[in-house]
Order: sequence, then structure tokens, then C-alpha cells
Amino acid sequence: MKKQRVISVILSAVMVGTMLAGCGGGSSDGGSDSTDSKEVSSGSAEDFDWKNYEGTTINVMFNEHNYSKAVISKIEEFEDLTGITVKYSSTPESNYFDKLNTSLSSRSGTPDVYMTGAYQVWEYASAGYMEPLENYINDASKTAPDYNFDDFIGATVDSLQWDLVPGHAVGEGSQWALPMGWELNNLAYNKTVFEEKGLTVPTTTDELLETAKSLNEFNGSGSYGVAVRGTREWATIHPGYMSLFATWGGKDFAIEDGKLVCQLDSKEAIEMTDYWVDLIKEAGAPQWSNYTWYEASSDLGAGKAAMLFDATSAAYFQNYEGASDQSGNIAWSTIPLPSGKTEDDMKANVWIWSLAMNADSKNKDAAWYFIQYFTSPDYMLYAGTDGASPDTPRTSVMESEEYKSIVGSADNYLESIDILSKNATIQFTPQPYFFECTTKWAETLQDLVLTDKYSSTEEAMKQLKKELDTIVSDLDVSE
Repeated sequence: MKKQRVISVILSAVMVGTMLAGCGGGSSDGGSDSTDSKEVSSGSAEDFDWKNYEGTTINVMFNEHNYSKAVISKIEEFEDLTGITVKYSSTPESNYFDKLNTSLSSRSGTPDVYMTGAYQVWEYASAGYMEPLENYINDASKTAPDYNFDDFIGATVDSLQWDLVPGHAVGEGSQWALPMGWELNNLAYNKTVFEEKGLTVPTTTDELLETAKSLNEFNGSGSYGVAVRGTREWATIHPGYMSLFATWGGKDFAIEDGKLVCQLDSKEAIEMTDYWVDLIKEAGAPQWSNYTWYEASSDLGAGKAAMLFDATSAAYFQNYEGASDQSGNIAWSTIPLPSGKTEDDMKANVWIWSLAMNADSKNKDAAWYFIQYFTSPDYMLYAGTDGASPDTPRTSVMESEEYKSIVGSADNYLESIDILSKNATIQFTPQPYFFECTTKWAETLQDLVLTDKYSSTEEAMKQLKKELDTIVSDLDVSE
């Protein structure tokens, strides 16, 4: 890849900040105001006292992920620098949020810091489980002058701002969390298998289904065409499924007469879900209903799945040297298009893994030091290069030679992000019942794949629409 092309792709990815979720880089509370954030730059980094909260112990909860593994690998350095003791737990995603919800709802103040995503802001901030961060960011006595808040890609911080009004877009209100990394969703594939089989990468949904079916048992019994998530929980909906759903023209909710009204009984929603069910039945994992991102991506890395439709980084974690049996054999494409759709219709859903502070924490200043340290430019450079966290939220890292030489070597990784970023956004409507709604959605998807509960996808989606309308019926979005 020519250097000029790498730089072009990097800058295009940075420009996604102007495209995501109506984000404009500013907060009514000053969380992303460039003037306010520049106030933190007074003084020198050498003068900043990292020992202010020496002797404090904080508790941190992580989802089991490469992003958290990178943080954990540097906790000892943080403890040496600050004198703060960190106790942490790391839980598989399949039950991480259940465990986190229990801890937060206890109002005990534990954990002090937790790993979360943009969608969880809509529930956790509404429930009072999140501490607004703008006052910490803008306090020169608590934030090192080289933290450089303005270095974040605008969309990654704006997507973690919300004004707490259901139906309102992100990008206004308090800064509820700070990004560890952000992800788009697309198709990745084993390029060696495709070359050996003489196959071309599918660019349409029809081609994806036929190619996936042709690759069943490509590597012996138990190997299959395409890996996607399948557990009976919200996380099954947001990556590949939601990206194709939005590309197909589907929407989760619309605002009508001051109320959220579910749109899952639309023609587009029914057609796309019917297709997805066929894809899983015809070419998915035999144990699909147990699959999180971890199992799905691991199958690609083990040579068990020929393709993966999930987060951009999920396949990347399997591709760096020594990560898996198939490291170096993985390449990236975009989103296969339904009939009649063009690249302009391609709508990747966005996910942002983040660090948030518990509003009930008894150690908020020490907790802020932890969040600050592990979202700083220096740490992010490590995470984006040596820490296997490729989708960095910081512009300085994306523009660094270290990052470009490592991430840019992944076959079509940055190029695919360049294409996807044009229409990438959070495809869900912000509202505090997100978890409950998407879990119901995943349950319906499982029922369609595994049971005869419904006579058709149309029947299932109409029933789901009724259930989701009931869930959100008390929300007033007229403000």
C-alpha cells in the first residue's frame, strides 16, 4: 500500500466525526467545548501531581475483551505512577452486563469505574448510574495538561454525550463516558480459502448466501460459511445484523405524536430478518445460539468459519501475528448490498467501548485518574499499536507512523473503514429501554432460527413490534 493512500484512508476515517449521529463536536454543558478543554493545557505535564490520591483503592469492572486486556497489562504501571491500588474483574460479555447491572443498581459505589458502551448511556445515565465527566475534564487540577481532549475523534466523544431525552440524538448534554475504542461492522473473510476455492468476495446479499452455503465443510466436518452472533441477548442485534438491517432500509423506532413507535413490522425489517434467518440456517455455526463476538471471531481465526460478519476489530484480533491459526490470512470487505441498494445505502452500525464512572463511587477523583490515564494519548498509542486495539479514538494515534505501519498492513482494513465511514452512525434510536428491547429482538431471532413458534417471519416481527411498543409506551419524546 502506498503511503499516500494510507494517509488518505486515515484522514477519511478521522472525518467520520462529522458524520456520526449528528455529532458536531460541542456540548451544551461544555464537555467537548474546545475553549474549555484548552484550559486544561495550562502548566506543564511534569508539574502535574499523579500522587494526589496515593493510598486510595478503586474497583474496576471490565468486559472480557482485547481492549480491557490492553488496560490490564498496564495497571501495574498506573499503580506505580499514582500510588492508587486497582482491584478489577473481567467477565465474559455473555453475562458481563447482567453482573454490572446488579452492581450498579445496588447503589453501593462499587465498581468505581466500569467498561461500557454508547447505548448503555441511554439506560445508565437515565437511572443515575453515571457520573458526568465534563467537570473533571475541564479541571486543570485534576486533568494533566497533555491529556488533550480535543485530540479525540469528535464522533467518539460526542456519541457518549446525551441530554437524557428519549428519542433525542446523541451529541448534546453531559459527557457520560470516554472512549477506549470504536468499531464499525462489516464482512471479513479468509482470503487464503477464497483463493484456494477460486471464489470472489460477495458484494451482494444474494452472493453472500450462495458463497456461504458453498463453503460449508470447507475445512472438514464442523466448518461452515459465515460466523455471526446468536446468543439470546441484546449484543446479538447491534453488529452485523443491525448494519445489514439499516442498509436494507429498516428502522427500530420512529417518533409519532410525541411517542416512540416500533417499526419492526415494516417490509424492510421483515425481509431483512427473513434473509438473516436463512443465512444462519443454511451456512451458520452449528452452535450459533451460543455465539458471542468471541466465539464467532475465534472460529474465523481457527479456520472453522470462512467469513465473519461482525465488528471490524473482531477479525483484526485474530489476524495479528501469533493471534490465531489463520493470522495473516484474513482480509476485510464492506457490507453486502441487498437488491436495488448501492454503496450510498451502506449503513454500518457503530459501537464504542468506553470507560465510565459510577455516580455512587466514594473515590471519584481516583476513579477519574484511572479513566484519564487509560484514555490518554500515550496509552492510546500503546493500545493502537502494541495493545491490539486497532480502532483508536484519538487522531494523533491514527496519524502516527507506528499506527499506520501496523494497522495499515491488514488487508483492506483501513480501506473498508474508509468506505463504511461515509454513512456510519449509531443506527438505534436513543432511549432508556434499549437493553430490554434489543434482548426481546434477539429472543425473537432465536425463536425464528431454532423453533416453530411462528408460522412466518412476518408473524414474529409483528408480535415483536407489539411487545416493543408496550415497553416504550411510557416514554414522552415530545420535548
